[in-house]
Amino acid sequence: MSVEYCLTSSGNDGIPVAMSQPSTTVAYGSVVLAAVLWGGSIVAQKMALGSFSAVEASVLRDIGGLVILLATWWSKEGGAIMISRADMGLLGLLGLGVLGNHLLILMGLNYVSGAVGGVIIGSSPVVTALLSAMLTRDVPLRAVWAGALLSFAGVGLVSVAGFQAAGEQPLLGSTLVFLGVVSWALYSIGSRAVMDRISPLTVNWTTLMVATVLQIPLLWTDQKMIHAGVGSVTTSDWLALGYLIVFATAVAQQAWLFGVKGIGPSRASILGNLTPVAAIGLSALILGESVGLIEMIGIGLILAGVWFVNRQAAELNA
Repeated sequence: MSVEYCLTSSGNDGIPVAMSQPSTTVAYGSVVLAAVLWGGSIVAQKMALGSFSAVEASVLRDIGGLVILLATWWSKEGGAIMISRADMGLLGLLGLGVLGNHLLILMGLNYVSGAVGGVIIGSSPVVTALLSAMLTRDVPLRAVWAGALLSFAGVGLVSVAGFQAAGEQPLLGSTLVFLGVVSWALYSIGSRAVMDRISPLTVNWTTLMVATVLQIPLLWTDQKMIHAGVGSVTTSDWLALGYLIVFATAVAQQAWLFGVKGIGPSRASILGNLTPVAAIGLSALILGESVGLIEMIGIGLILAGVWFVNRQAAELNA
């Protein structure tokens, strides 16, 4: 028996929030917006690590994003939610996905360049499609396994050889970034099920709140700005943190959930190939990072895997 905590699930217009369905065009547009903004977030995260530790940057990012999302939620939905005990447990698990994505990618970027991080994040569409096929069966596994192998080969290529490392343990950094991708794939898959009953905005702030609360105790284990003082933070690093709060967390995450609700995690993930393209271009332009042949071959393999998965799924649905 479920126990519900709320007064109503309706928005200000009287329409049940969790039941409204975005149009396909708007959903695709939302996913594209999220992918491009996340490409820029790779550069912003790399810049923020100049003044903040990974945990500090992640906590500040999530607190700022949470404030914006709560204000937006209160304005649009009137502060009313309906959450069963089962959904509360699921939202808690989804919060772990947000935590893993935000923190693991930041930790990984301590050891690899923004361009390499962007290439690895480019495997997100295939990782999402593969896990979705295994867990929810929305796409047959036979449609994604070959494309997954191609994309994983691209990830392996840029993770092991031929790239500019930003630290002494580039393989560790690449692994952490990839685990962050897996965390987000699981979050995308799980969030669609709960958004049949709860609005994307509510899912967004509740899961971000879980991630924020779990990270705060970690501040005692990973300090940089706290030791050096607030005055040590440069203007560019504050701007980078602001970008992460407003665009990468509040705007992009909400746009992504809105798109996933409309077209599903497998189709939404296909457009994720825009993220590494934006990340590589901006890393070269803003951070001055070199992009060589290995990176280009790696992203080529990843995008080939994405294309193959998309083609196979389209043929099976025809």
